[in-house]
Amino acid sequence: MKKYTDDTLTNKLYSAVRFSVRLLSIMMVFVILMGVIDVAWTIYEKLNKPPVFILTISDMLATFGAFMAVLIAIEILINITIYLRDDVIHVKIVMATALMAVARKVIVLDFEEVTPPYVYGLAAVALAMSVGYWLIHKIPSKLHED
Repeated sequence: MKKYTDDTLTNKLYSAVRFSVRLLSIMMVFVILMGVIDVAWTIYEKLNKPPVFILTISDMLATFGAFMAVLIAIEILINITIYLRDDVIHVKIVMATALMAVARKVIVLDFEEVTPPYVYGLAAVALAMSVGYWLIHKIPSKLHED
């Protein structure tokens, strides 16, 4: 067992958190597997309903949304594994995951169902996340140049 401090209670609490994170990673693998099965089932169902072996644009958008959900789950699993390995949360990876989630929302957005303020808000979130991601990549390189 990794010793964090000289305090026994704190060490037990950290151990409980690490056990919980391991449990979360096991559950996330289950979620990813179920997501892959759901994507396969969705494609199977869409291809077998008339017209057979033809995907409409709405079918493709639904499939893209399911694919992106699985990819986001994989990114979350990567976040969990890196946390277990390094014992720190890497902001770059969290930002990339959040940006992917925003991109998924944009991809599956039905413009006939949403109001303009919703679209503007989503655009603002996408812009803020993109700028934040860019800054996270640029700032460390500027610090190491000096």
